[in-house]
Parts: sequence; structure tokens; C-alpha cells
Amino acid sequence: MNWNPSGPSDNPNQNSTAQYGFFDLLKKPIEIYVFIDPLCPECWSLEPYLKKLSIEYGRFFTIRPILSGQLTSLNKDIFDKPKRLKDIWEKTASRTGMSCDGDLWIENPISFPWIASIAIKAAELQGKKAGRKFLRKVQEYAFLKKSDISVQDVLIECARDASLDVEEFENDLYSNSAKKALQCDLKLTKEMDVEYIPTIVFFNEADDEEGLKISGLYSYDIYVKVLKQMLQKDPAPAKKPDIEDFLSFYDFVATKEISVVYDWSEERTEKEMKKLQLKQVVEKVPVKYGSFWKYINN
Repeated sequence: MNWNPSGPSDNPNQNSTAQYGFFDLLKKPIEIYVFIDPLCPECWSLEPYLKKLSIEYGRFFTIRPILSGQLTSLNKDIFDKPKRLKDIWEKTASRTGMSCDGDLWIENPISFPWIASIAIKAAELQGKKAGRKFLRKVQEYAFLKKSDISVQDVLIECARDASLDVEEFENDLYSNSAKKALQCDLKLTKEMDVEYIPTIVFFNEADDEEGLKISGLYSYDIYVKVLKQMLQKDPAPAKKPDIEDFLSFYDFVATKEISVVYDWSEERTEKEMKKLQLKQVVEKVPVKYGSFWKYINN
């Protein structure tokens, strides 16, 4: 079922204060499939909302990233048009606040984008958390550092930065297990008629109905509305962590991500980060659009 943001969203339990029981939360009733491509700037722009959703409502769901292969299979010709890709990246960055340096496509174009997808599946063989951390590093290297993420040395550097077992990662990189895992993702993308990325599909484990699908990038409140609709409850968001705990956990975040999670203006975020910079808690990392902050582990 496709979600229509402008359609009826009245929930019969909208005002219910009933919460899920302890055992319900142990198994996390909702599973969220996030269909992405590591080189899609819109998928990168989803990061602030996924962080906020995990912090406020993560007790109700698990996230499963699915590599859709949309950019590599549907737009084979686009990689022959670096100027066009540069423009797409730059426009997305200025619109969403998540920096993407489109000069990559002019200076250091990615020749074999599918290799990055296989590498992500290889990282996932070390566990879901390892896969998520590695995916994030691959995105940072492409969007911020203009690195060709189809080059083995760059992927190994990403694995090291994501604290993976590098030797194991190298062995898994071109393994049948990684290739099969990617094929499973591509098959799932096809079966679920995902034609646009990012696409998010919400499933309720206790419900046999098909999931609720949202294609494209929406405001945060839409994702919350869908989650509550699937839960058929209106739980309160969890308390936000102390900013230093947030930075320590995520290690490297954009001004935009902090602003979204804490409901701060970008000006306030910059101000708060400057205070932490003076305390030597964070280091500012300038990027093409805005800035990122690196946590300093004293």
C-alpha cells in the first residue's frame, strides 16, 4: 500500500495513552525497510530523519537498509554524463543541507558503482551494525571526500574507519555470499515495485497486511505519522540524549543532522557546537555545503 501524505490519517487510537508492553518492545513490532543507493544524494539527505526517528521511536522498530541498485541498473547512461550528475548533487545539497560535492564526477568519477554495493553487503556479513557503519562511511567518502568508492583501497579505508575486521572484509569483498546478498536486495526491490529512491516501507510484524510504502523524501512528521498508524497507538517520543552523548555515539555528524534531531535552527546548532569546540569536545570539519562535527575522544 502506498502512503498518501495528504490523505486521511485519522487514527482511532490517536489519543490513546496505552503503551506497548515490555515483551512487545523486546521483539520490536515494526520493521522498516529503507531502499537506498549509496550514491543517491536524496538517500544521503534521509540520514537526519532516520537518526531522529531512531532516537525518538527506535524502541518500536528495526531498520533494514536494502540496496536497490536503482542508479546502477536503471540509469546506466547517467554515469556517462558527469556534468549532469554534478548538478544533481549540488542542487540536492543546497536544498537539503546535507553536503554533496558534485566535483567528484568531474575530478574523480566512479567507474564501477556496483562494487560499492557488494562491499556494503560484505560488511553486513560482520553484523547489521557493522553494515550500517560501513554504509555511512562509504557515503561520507563519496559525498564529502570525493573518493572513488569503487576502488578497493578506498573501501578498505572505509572498513578500517568503521572498525570492521579488515582482513575478514577483504576476504568477503568478492565472495559469493556478498554477491548473493546483493542479489536478494535487488530481487526484493523488484518484488516490492520500488521504482524511486529513497523508498521506505513500514511493516507490522503482527499484521499480515502488506507494508505502507513512502517513495521520496518527506518532512519528519510524515514518517512519525506513518509509524504511529502502523502501531495503532500514539506513543510519546523518547527524551533526547545529551548533545555530548549524541556526538560520542555517532562520532561524525552534520550541522543539519544535529538541527533536525534537536529541533534547533542551524544558527543555534553552530552556536552550541562552537561552545563544545572551545571545550575541545568536537572538531569542526568544513565541507562544501555547511559543516560536519567530529567528536574528540579525549
